[in-house]
Amino acid sequence: MRILAAALACLAASPALASEEGNRIQVTGELIDTWCYYSGVMGGPDAVVGSAHHTCALWCSAGGIPVGLLGDDGTTYMVLKIDQDDNLAGGDTALRLASHTIEADGMHYERDGINYLVVDQVISDLDITNLNHEDYGPVPGFAIPKSARK
Repeated sequence: MRILAAALACLAASPALASEEGNRIQVTGELIDTWCYYSGVMGGPDAVVGSAHHTCALWCSAGGIPVGLLGDDGTTYMVLKIDQDDNLAGGDTALRLASHTIEADGMHYERDGINYLVVDQVISDLDITNLNHEDYGPVPGFAIPKSARK
């Protein structure tokens, strides 16, 4: 994991790469836990975002799982860096913004079908806007829709 983090840091820090291959974009979306989002291990797609998944998103980020940004248009970006936080995952900024909907300005890179985002600035923080505790409860491992509970 540390080797991957170092490689991603080099990608994010390369001025030549940024000028030749990156595109400056502004994107609005929710900061997500990429492991649960892609693996589905903690329930369906609605259970691994928003307030029901907030605690797990914190633990995964603190443990080094890459943070993602799920854009309002459905595009998912692996976040390499946020603002001036040197930690790619588990940094104070990522932990403070877990499950929040943000508007971010940064450089977008695409490699082998994967979208990467180096966030230069969080323009706005709308807090947690996807409130799904009522439907899925506070523990993602038990993310059973209210309608299916007995």
